[in-house]
Amino acid sequence: MERQSLDIDTLAKNFLQRCQALEKIKVAVVYPCSQDALIGALEAAHLGIIEPVLIGPKSKIQKIASDNKVNISTCELIDIQDAEKAAEMSISLVHEGRVEAIMKGSLHTDELMKTVVRKDTGLRTGRRISHAFIMAIENYHKPFIITDAAINISPDLMTKRDIIQNAIDLVHSLNKDKIPKVAILSAVETVNPAIPSTLDAACLCKMAERDQIVGGIVDGPFAYDNVLSLHAAQTKNIKSPVIGDVDIFVVPNLEAGNMLAKQLVLITKAISAGIILGASVPIILTSRSDGVQSRVGSCAIAVMMAHAKRQELLKA
Repeated sequence: MERQSLDIDTLAKNFLQRCQALEKIKVAVVYPCSQDALIGALEAAHLGIIEPVLIGPKSKIQKIASDNKVNISTCELIDIQDAEKAAEMSISLVHEGRVEAIMKGSLHTDELMKTVVRKDTGLRTGRRISHAFIMAIENYHKPFIITDAAINISPDLMTKRDIIQNAIDLVHSLNKDKIPKVAILSAVETVNPAIPSTLDAACLCKMAERDQIVGGIVDGPFAYDNVLSLHAAQTKNIKSPVIGDVDIFVVPNLEAGNMLAKQLVLITKAISAGIILGASVPIILTSRSDGVQSRVGSCAIAVMMAHAKRQELLKA
């Protein structure tokens, strides 16, 4: 028996209300030099979840604001002409404690991330940095994560371990009592030495058994259909507690994840948010083509992460 569909509008509204009940956080918005990049940050500010610090060419940002009839006079605006220099400034603001998150504007992901991953001045932690798409579609009963579809191109076994742990920790920051179910995807559901991702899946499951991955239920390998659909799994006589109830889909490589996530957005009209995990602060990372809704949703995820981090620091 398949599970019920999801009311996406109600889900998004309820989640936003949770964020609005929290204290807003300061976010460095790096090079917001497109309409969607600027309006997305301002809309999140209007909803009361972030306080944006705009970093980029002042005249260009002011023109975009004027053309779209929005007021940025109350926003701090740091005038920096170059996109890479703007990214470097955002890192400095984190180190100074002036912001609790970073938001990518209209610059290339590489321009932002190369400043984030610098060994001496970046935002590295002991964990490999990864990306998560948080998504919701009408014909699946709950939101889910696809990872990693934007940062790690061909992750090895230990990188996949960090990718999974980052995603589990993200789920806990949104719901501390939840034990997420993790499905490791491949082309088939059996271990096949000719398909390296199935070997990685088997190793990762054993690592979860031995507490090298904690906080979730990890299983795989699975083909996408037989883990998403209870009917498909029953047809193939596949049994697992994660089937039909997945919280985190772990893809074999960036290409597979990127295609899967964008297919869901374009064909099933999924709503999505994008966030970088494993850095010292949340990094809101959406595609330059993403609209305002996706950017606001990504800000909301960052707010929840920042407040979860505050709680951890209070307990320490």
